[in-house]
Amino acid sequence: MTTPFSFSLGATDGQARTGAITTSRGTIRTPAFMPVGTAGTVKAVQMRDVKATGADIILGNTYHLMLRPTAERVARFGGLHKFSTWEGPILTDSGGFQVMSLSAMRKLTEEGVSFQSHIDGSKHMLTPERSIEIQCLLGADIQMQLDECPPFPISEEASLESLELSVRWAKRSKAAFEEIAGRHQALYGIVQGSVFPDQRKRSAEALQEIGFPGYSVGGLAVGEGREAMFGVLDVTTPLLPKDKPRYLMGVGKPLDLVGAVERSIDMFDCVLPTRSGRHGQAWTWDGPLNLKNAQFVDDETPLDPASDCPASRDYTKGYLNHLFRAGEYLGPMLLSWHNLDFYQRLMAAMREAIAEGRFDQFAEEFRARHRERKG
Repeated sequence: MTTPFSFSLGATDGQARTGAITTSRGTIRTPAFMPVGTAGTVKAVQMRDVKATGADIILGNTYHLMLRPTAERVARFGGLHKFSTWEGPILTDSGGFQVMSLSAMRKLTEEGVSFQSHIDGSKHMLTPERSIEIQCLLGADIQMQLDECPPFPISEEASLESLELSVRWAKRSKAAFEEIAGRHQALYGIVQGSVFPDQRKRSAEALQEIGFPGYSVGGLAVGEGREAMFGVLDVTTPLLPKDKPRYLMGVGKPLDLVGAVERSIDMFDCVLPTRSGRHGQAWTWDGPLNLKNAQFVDDETPLDPASDCPASRDYTKGYLNHLFRAGEYLGPMLLSWHNLDFYQRLMAAMREAIAEGRFDQFAEEFRARHRERKG
Protein backbone atom coordinates (compact mmCIF):
# COMPACT_ATOMS: atom_id res chain seq x y z
CA MET A 1 0.00 0.00 0.00
CA THR A 2 1.44 3.36 -1.01
CA THR A 3 1.87 6.11 1.56
CA PRO A 4 -0.41 9.10 0.94
CA PHE A 5 1.13 12.56 0.68
CA SER A 6 0.96 14.55 3.92
CA PHE A 7 2.55 17.51 5.69
CA SER A 8 3.09 18.00 9.40
CA LEU A 9 4.37 21.09 11.14
CA GLY A 10 7.22 20.82 13.60
CA ALA A 11 8.77 23.70 15.51
CA THR A 12 8.08 27.37 14.90
CA ASP A 13 10.22 30.39 15.73
CA GLY A 14 8.60 33.65 14.70
CA GLN A 15 7.30 32.95 11.21
CA ALA A 16 10.07 30.43 10.48
CA ARG A 17 9.00 26.82 10.80
CA THR A 18 10.17 23.27 10.44
CA GLY A 19 8.08 20.41 9.15
CA ALA A 20 8.00 17.09 7.38
CA ILE A 21 6.45 16.18 4.05
CA THR A 22 5.64 12.48 3.89
CA THR A 23 5.68 10.76 0.50
CA SER A 24 5.71 7.14 -0.60
CA ARG A 25 9.40 7.52 -1.42
CA GLY A 26 10.54 9.11 1.81
CA THR A 27 10.24 12.09 4.12
CA ILE A 28 11.27 15.60 3.13
CA ARG A 29 12.57 17.67 6.03
CA THR A 30 11.58 21.31 5.75
CA PRO A 31 12.80 23.93 5.16
CA ALA A 32 14.14 21.97 2.19
CA PHE A 33 16.32 22.86 -0.78
CA MET A 34 15.76 20.78 -3.92
CA PRO A 35 18.74 20.34 -6.27
CA VAL A 36 17.64 20.86 -9.85
CA GLY A 37 17.87 17.81 -12.12
CA THR A 38 16.71 19.52 -15.30
CA ALA A 39 17.19 16.68 -17.77
CA GLY A 40 17.12 13.77 -15.34
CA THR A 41 20.52 14.61 -13.89
CA VAL A 42 21.82 17.10 -11.36
CA LYS A 43 24.51 18.54 -13.57
CA ALA A 44 28.03 17.18 -12.98
CA VAL A 45 27.12 15.31 -9.77
CA GLN A 46 26.22 11.63 -9.36
CA MET A 47 22.93 10.88 -7.62
CA ARG A 48 24.68 8.99 -4.83
CA ASP A 49 26.69 12.13 -4.06
CA VAL A 50 23.58 14.33 -4.23
CA LYS A 51 21.99 12.03 -1.67
CA ALA A 52 25.10 12.13 0.51
CA THR A 53 24.84 15.91 0.81
CA GLY A 54 21.58 15.44 2.70
CA ALA A 55 19.13 16.22 -0.09
CA ASP A 56 15.74 14.57 0.49
CA ILE A 57 14.21 15.52 -2.88
CA ILE A 58 15.29 16.69 -6.33
CA LEU A 59 13.49 18.56 -9.10
CA GLY A 60 12.90 17.36 -12.66
CA ASN A 61 11.92 19.53 -15.62
CA THR A 62 8.81 18.73 -17.64
CA TYR A 63 9.72 20.87 -20.64
CA HIS A 64 13.18 19.40 -21.18
CA LEU A 65 12.16 15.81 -20.53
CA MET A 66 9.08 15.98 -22.78
CA LEU A 67 11.34 17.03 -25.64
CA ARG A 68 14.26 14.71 -24.90
CA PRO A 69 14.12 11.79 -24.36
CA THR A 70 10.26 12.22 -24.14
CA ALA A 71 8.07 11.40 -21.17
CA GLU A 72 6.80 8.25 -22.88
CA ARG A 73 10.35 6.90 -23.20
CA VAL A 74 11.12 7.69 -19.55
CA ALA A 75 7.92 5.83 -18.59
CA ARG A 76 9.08 2.78 -20.55
CA PHE A 77 12.26 2.83 -18.48
CA GLY A 78 10.14 2.65 -15.33
CA GLY A 79 9.79 6.37 -14.61
CA LEU A 80 12.24 9.12 -13.76
CA HIS A 81 13.28 7.60 -10.43
CA LYS A 82 14.50 4.38 -12.04
CA PHE A 83 15.77 6.13 -15.17
CA SER A 84 17.99 8.50 -13.16
CA THR A 85 18.73 6.13 -10.20
CA TRP A 86 17.28 8.66 -7.72
CA GLU A 87 15.21 6.68 -5.21
CA GLY A 88 13.85 9.59 -3.16
CA PRO A 89 10.96 11.93 -3.92
CA ILE A 90 10.97 13.98 -7.13
CA LEU A 91 9.11 17.23 -7.78
CA THR A 92 8.47 18.26 -11.37
CA ASP A 93 7.60 21.72 -12.63
CA SER A 94 4.85 22.14 -15.20
CA GLY A 95 7.03 23.18 -18.13
CA GLY A 96 5.29 26.52 -18.50
CA PHE A 97 8.22 28.72 -17.49
CA GLN A 98 10.61 27.09 -19.94
CA VAL A 99 8.08 27.30 -22.77
CA MET A 100 7.86 31.04 -22.17
CA SER A 101 11.59 31.61 -21.74
CA LEU A 102 13.26 29.16 -24.15
CA SER A 103 10.96 28.68 -27.11
CA ALA A 104 11.81 30.70 -30.19
CA MET A 105 8.19 30.73 -31.32
CA ARG A 106 5.18 30.32 -29.03
CA LYS A 107 1.51 31.19 -29.04
CA LEU A 108 -0.57 31.46 -25.89
CA THR A 109 -4.29 30.68 -25.99
CA GLU A 110 -6.98 29.64 -23.55
CA GLU A 111 -6.30 26.02 -24.51
CA GLY A 112 -2.61 26.13 -23.71
CA VAL A 113 0.63 27.17 -25.34
CA SER A 114 1.91 25.98 -28.71
CA PHE A 115 5.64 26.27 -29.25
CA GLN A 116 8.66 25.14 -31.21
CA SER A 117 11.36 23.10 -29.54
CA HIS A 118 14.61 24.94 -28.84
CA ILE A 119 16.37 21.70 -29.77
CA ASP A 120 15.12 20.92 -33.27
CA GLY A 121 12.28 23.31 -34.04
CA SER A 122 9.61 20.61 -33.79
CA LYS A 123 6.10 21.81 -32.90
CA HIS A 124 4.40 20.95 -29.61
CA MET A 125 1.31 21.88 -27.61
CA LEU A 126 1.37 22.09 -23.83
CA THR A 127 -2.02 22.22 -22.12
CA PRO A 128 -2.84 21.79 -18.43
CA GLU A 129 -3.98 18.23 -19.21
CA ARG A 130 -0.86 17.36 -21.21
CA SER A 131 1.42 18.83 -18.52
CA ILE A 132 -0.18 16.60 -15.89
CA GLU A 133 0.00 13.59 -18.22
CA ILE A 134 3.73 14.17 -18.72
CA GLN A 135 4.37 14.56 -15.00
CA CYS A 136 2.49 11.34 -14.30
CA LEU A 137 4.45 9.51 -17.00
CA LEU A 138 7.63 10.71 -15.32
CA GLY A 139 6.27 9.41 -12.01
CA ALA A 140 6.68 12.66 -10.09
CA ASP A 141 5.71 12.56 -6.42
CA ILE A 142 4.91 16.29 -6.34
CA GLN A 143 3.60 18.01 -9.46
CA MET A 144 2.86 21.59 -10.48
CA GLN A 145 -0.18 23.02 -12.17
CA LEU A 146 0.43 24.60 -15.58
CA ASP A 147 0.60 28.36 -15.16
CA GLU A 148 1.80 31.38 -17.05
CA CYS A 149 4.82 32.98 -15.44
CA PRO A 150 4.60 36.66 -16.42
CA PRO A 151 7.72 38.73 -17.10
CA PHE A 152 8.92 41.60 -14.94
CA PRO A 153 8.16 44.42 -15.15
CA ILE A 154 4.54 44.00 -16.18
CA SER A 155 1.49 46.26 -16.05
CA GLU A 156 -1.25 45.61 -13.50
CA GLU A 157 -3.71 44.92 -16.29
CA ALA A 158 -1.49 42.37 -18.03
CA SER A 159 -0.59 40.73 -14.73
CA LEU A 160 -4.24 40.33 -13.77
CA GLU A 161 -5.07 38.81 -17.15
CA SER A 162 -2.20 36.33 -16.73
CA LEU A 163 -3.25 35.53 -13.15
CA GLU A 164 -6.83 34.74 -14.18
CA LEU A 165 -5.60 32.45 -16.96
CA SER A 166 -3.39 30.61 -14.48
CA VAL A 167 -6.37 30.14 -12.14
CA ARG A 168 -8.43 28.64 -14.97
CA TRP A 169 -5.52 26.39 -15.84
CA ALA A 170 -5.25 25.41 -12.17
CA LYS A 171 -8.81 24.07 -12.26
CA ARG A 172 -8.05 22.06 -15.39
CA SER A 173 -4.76 20.81 -13.98
CA LYS A 174 -6.50 19.55 -10.83
CA ALA A 175 -9.25 17.83 -12.83
CA ALA A 176 -6.66 16.03 -14.96
CA PHE A 177 -4.59 15.13 -11.91
CA GLU A 178 -7.58 13.62 -10.09
CA GLU A 179 -8.32 11.51 -13.13
CA ILE A 180 -4.90 9.93 -13.69
CA ALA A 181 -2.60 10.44 -10.68
CA GLY A 182 -2.14 8.12 -7.72
CA ARG A 183 -3.20 8.90 -4.16
CA HIS A 184 0.45 8.97 -3.14
CA GLN A 185 1.10 11.91 -5.49
CA ALA A 186 0.36 15.59 -4.89
CA LEU A 187 -0.39 18.63 -7.03
CA TYR A 188 0.54 22.16 -5.98
CA GLY A 189 -1.22 25.35 -7.03
CA ILE A 190 0.92 28.36 -7.99
CA VAL A 191 0.20 31.84 -6.62
CA GLN A 192 0.83 34.57 -9.19
CA GLY A 193 0.25 38.32 -9.26
CA SER A 194 3.71 39.82 -9.84
CA VAL A 195 4.47 42.55 -7.26
CA PHE A 196 0.84 43.63 -6.79
CA PRO A 197 -0.44 42.77 -3.28
CA ASP A 198 -4.12 42.76 -4.22
CA GLN A 199 -3.45 40.36 -7.07
CA ARG A 200 -1.43 38.01 -4.84
CA LYS A 201 -4.40 37.96 -2.47
CA ARG A 202 -6.81 37.30 -5.33
CA SER A 203 -4.68 34.43 -6.63
CA ALA A 204 -4.17 32.84 -3.20
CA GLU A 205 -7.89 32.93 -2.44
CA ALA A 206 -8.87 31.52 -5.83
CA LEU A 207 -6.43 28.64 -5.51
CA GLN A 208 -7.65 27.77 -2.02
CA GLU A 209 -11.19 27.62 -3.34
CA ILE A 210 -9.97 24.98 -5.82
CA GLY A 211 -8.01 23.22 -3.06
CA PHE A 212 -4.45 21.88 -3.20
CA PRO A 213 -2.25 19.99 -0.72
CA GLY A 214 0.56 22.50 -1.28
CA TYR A 215 1.01 26.02 -2.61
CA SER A 216 3.85 27.54 -4.62
CA VAL A 217 4.76 31.19 -4.86
CA GLY A 218 5.64 31.80 -8.50
CA GLY A 219 6.58 34.76 -10.64
CA LEU A 220 9.53 35.83 -8.47
CA ALA A 221 13.30 35.81 -9.02
CA VAL A 222 12.59 37.23 -12.48
CA GLY A 223 14.35 40.56 -12.03
CA GLU A 224 12.30 42.29 -9.34
CA GLY A 225 15.14 42.33 -6.80
CA ARG A 226 15.46 40.86 -3.31
CA GLU A 227 13.58 43.51 -1.36
CA ALA A 228 10.63 43.42 -3.77
CA MET A 229 10.60 39.62 -3.54
CA PHE A 230 10.57 39.76 0.26
CA GLY A 231 7.78 42.33 0.07
CA VAL A 232 5.68 39.92 -1.98
CA LEU A 233 6.36 37.12 0.51
CA ASP A 234 5.38 39.39 3.42
CA VAL A 235 2.01 39.81 1.74
CA THR A 236 1.54 36.30 0.37
CA THR A 237 2.56 33.71 2.96
CA PRO A 238 0.06 34.93 5.62
CA LEU A 239 -2.69 34.27 3.06
CA LEU A 240 -1.75 30.59 2.67
CA PRO A 241 -2.94 27.71 4.88
CA LYS A 242 -0.61 27.07 7.79
CA ASP A 243 -1.07 23.31 7.47
CA LYS A 244 0.14 23.13 3.85
CA PRO A 245 3.72 23.37 2.54
CA ARG A 246 4.80 26.60 0.85
CA TYR A 247 7.23 26.43 -2.05
CA LEU A 248 9.12 29.47 -3.42
CA MET A 249 10.00 28.59 -6.99
CA GLY A 250 13.43 29.25 -8.50
CA VAL A 251 15.11 30.80 -5.44
CA GLY A 252 17.97 31.38 -4.84
CA LYS A 253 21.10 32.75 -3.23
CA PRO A 254 21.84 31.82 0.40
CA LEU A 255 20.67 35.21 1.69
CA ASP A 256 17.44 34.72 -0.27
CA LEU A 257 16.87 31.37 1.43
CA VAL A 258 17.42 32.76 4.93
CA GLY A 259 15.11 35.71 4.29
CA ALA A 260 12.40 33.50 2.78
CA VAL A 261 12.54 31.03 5.67
CA GLU A 262 12.04 34.04 7.96
CA ARG A 263 8.88 34.60 5.94
CA SER A 264 7.54 31.08 6.40
CA ILE A 265 8.67 29.37 3.19
CA ASP A 266 9.23 25.59 3.38
CA MET A 267 10.63 24.54 -0.01
CA PHE A 268 13.11 25.95 -2.53
CA ASP A 269 14.80 25.04 -5.78
CA CYS A 270 17.45 26.79 -7.85
CA VAL A 271 20.08 25.96 -10.46
CA LEU A 272 22.53 28.32 -8.75
CA PRO A 273 24.66 25.79 -6.78
CA THR A 274 25.54 23.70 -9.83
CA ARG A 275 25.62 26.58 -12.32
CA SER A 276 27.98 28.51 -10.04
CA GLY A 277 30.10 25.42 -9.61
CA ARG A 278 30.51 24.96 -13.34
CA HIS A 279 31.80 28.53 -13.59
CA GLY A 280 34.30 28.38 -10.75
CA GLN A 281 32.23 29.93 -7.97
CA ALA A 282 32.10 28.28 -4.55
CA TRP A 283 29.45 29.23 -1.99
CA THR A 284 30.76 29.33 1.59
CA TRP A 285 29.67 30.58 5.01
CA ASP A 286 31.69 33.73 4.31
CA GLY A 287 30.10 34.28 0.89
CA PRO A 288 30.96 33.27 -2.67
CA LEU A 289 34.54 32.73 -3.81
CA ASN A 290 35.74 32.81 -7.42
CA LEU A 291 38.25 29.96 -7.49
CA LYS A 292 39.56 31.12 -10.86
CA ASN A 293 41.12 34.19 -9.25
CA ALA A 294 44.89 34.41 -8.96
CA GLN A 295 44.67 34.91 -5.19
CA PHE A 296 43.97 31.16 -4.83
CA VAL A 297 46.92 29.85 -6.90
CA ASP A 298 49.01 29.08 -3.80
CA ASP A 299 46.15 28.63 -1.30
CA GLU A 300 46.70 25.36 0.57
CA THR A 301 43.43 25.43 2.52
CA PRO A 302 40.28 23.49 1.60
CA LEU A 303 36.90 25.14 1.08
CA ASP A 304 35.60 23.78 4.38
CA PRO A 305 37.73 21.50 6.59
CA ALA A 306 34.73 20.90 8.90
CA SER A 307 32.58 19.40 6.15
CA ASP A 308 32.02 15.69 5.62
CA CYS A 309 31.84 16.29 1.86
CA PRO A 310 35.10 15.18 0.14
CA ALA A 311 34.85 18.03 -2.37
CA SER A 312 34.74 20.59 0.43
CA ARG A 313 37.25 18.93 2.73
CA ASP A 314 39.91 17.11 0.73
CA TYR A 315 40.99 19.47 -2.04
CA THR A 316 42.91 22.72 -1.65
CA LYS A 317 41.75 25.95 -3.21
CA GLY A 318 45.05 25.98 -5.09
CA TYR A 319 44.25 22.62 -6.67
CA LEU A 320 40.73 23.74 -7.58
CA ASN A 321 42.18 26.91 -9.11
CA HIS A 322 44.54 24.73 -11.17
CA LEU A 323 41.69 22.53 -12.42
CA PHE A 324 39.78 25.51 -13.78
CA ARG A 325 42.87 27.11 -15.31
CA ALA A 326 43.71 23.79 -16.99
CA GLY A 327 40.15 23.30 -18.24
CA GLU A 328 39.78 19.97 -16.42
CA TYR A 329 36.27 18.52 -16.02
CA LEU A 330 36.97 17.66 -12.40
CA GLY A 331 36.89 21.33 -11.38
CA PRO A 332 33.20 21.92 -12.20
CA MET A 333 32.34 18.51 -10.75
CA LEU A 334 33.98 19.21 -7.41
CA LEU A 335 32.61 22.73 -7.03
CA SER A 336 29.09 21.66 -7.97
CA TRP A 337 29.28 18.90 -5.36
CA HIS A 338 30.66 21.31 -2.76
CA ASN A 339 27.96 23.91 -3.45
CA LEU A 340 25.16 21.36 -3.14
CA ASP A 341 26.63 20.24 0.16
CA PHE A 342 26.87 23.82 1.42
CA TYR A 343 23.24 24.49 0.54
CA GLN A 344 22.10 21.36 2.38
CA ARG A 345 24.17 22.24 5.44
CA LEU A 346 22.65 25.72 5.39
CA MET A 347 19.15 24.21 5.37
CA ALA A 348 20.08 21.82 8.19
CA ALA A 349 21.49 24.71 10.22
CA MET A 350 18.26 26.67 9.75
CA ARG A 351 16.13 23.68 10.80
CA GLU A 352 18.25 23.27 13.92
CA ALA A 353 18.10 26.98 14.77
CA ILE A 354 14.31 27.03 14.41
CA ALA A 355 13.94 23.92 16.56
CA GLU A 356 16.11 25.50 19.26
CA GLY A 357 14.28 28.85 19.16
CA ARG A 358 17.28 30.89 18.03
CA PHE A 359 16.53 31.51 14.37
CA ASP A 360 16.66 35.32 14.64
CA GLN A 361 20.16 35.08 16.09
CA PHE A 362 21.22 32.60 13.41
CA ALA A 363 19.89 34.83 10.61
CA GLU A 364 21.57 37.94 12.04
CA GLU A 365 24.93 36.18 12.40
CA PHE A 366 24.69 34.62 8.96
CA ARG A 367 23.98 37.96 7.29
CA ALA A 368 26.86 39.59 9.16
CA ARG A 369 29.30 36.91 7.99
CA HIS A 370 28.02 36.09 4.50
CA ARG A 371 29.18 38.73 2.02
CA GLU A 372 28.04 38.56 -1.60
CA ARG A 373 31.27 39.94 -2.92
CA LYS A 374 33.34 38.89 -5.90
CA GLY A 375 36.63 37.13 -5.45
